[in-house]
Amino acid sequence: MSLRSVLARARYYVREFTGEAAYDRHVAHARSHDPQARVPTRRAFERARTDAREADPREGFRCC
Repeated sequence: MSLRSVLARARYYVREFTGEAAYDRHVAHARSHDPQARVPTRRAFERARTDAREADPREGFRCC
């Protein structure tokens, strides 16, 4: 296995673990269903995602 493939795999896992890839998946899904649809900015997407997570009572109290 080459260094490049090891780094590519590491990048993939880090992006999945941190949630960085969620926006890319959202954009791809939106574009595949309706190419003319407005896609929110990354900032708006992350804000909505955070709001949804904090509104879920199963997540529990979060101080920070």
